[in-house]
Amino acid sequence: MFQSVPYLSVTPTLLPRRAEIERHTLETRIRVRVDLDGSGQSRFSTGVPFLEHMLDQVARHGLIDLEIEAVGDLHIDAHHTVEDIGITLGQALAKALGDKKGIRRYGHAYVPLDEALSRVVIDLSGRPGLTYQVAYTRAMIGGFDVDLFQEFFQGLVNHAALTLHIDNLRGINAHHQAETIFKAFGRALRMAVEPDPRLGAVTPSTKGVL
Repeated sequence: MFQSVPYLSVTPTLLPRRAEIERHTLETRIRVRVDLDGSGQSRFSTGVPFLEHMLDQVARHGLIDLEIEAVGDLHIDAHHTVEDIGITLGQALAKALGDKKGIRRYGHAYVPLDEALSRVVIDLSGRPGLTYQVAYTRAMIGGFDVDLFQEFFQGLVNHAALTLHIDNLRGINAHHQAETIFKAFGRALRMAVEPDPRLGAVTPSTKGVL
């Protein structure tokens, strides 16, 4: 039971919730470091600046510390790099979450930016599933192909084993559409991984495992 005792002394399995993952293929070399109980600090070196801008939203609004280094075959295009960053981040999240005891499990957020509005809902279910309803108003944001965002989230979902619903409800500016999605994802993730003071060290599932 929690009572007035800080949760970290009662449920030590929740902390520290950090992970570092390296993933090397013939196409990319990725290193991700994540701290779920951070303060929103981030550092990126990926060669894909617009993705870095979006990942910074996840760190800041999710209050997680996030470092990502990537070297990929950008001379072809950004597809492999973006997808593999999603895969490696998903692996890091899964490792940092551990057995998921004592967490809220579910998270959701609505985030506006001027005319754009997005909703993201997360279930740390142990089952990968992505529903992605986003109709961008243009195909490119600067030099970034917006199709790659779905590849990023699919890779993350598959390897973090979570259920993720992403809906852009409205928007005219594609940059605003993307930014509301990533901010909402960060805030939904923050809610889902947060310790539940009423739950103690119990797994939030009738199955007893996630």
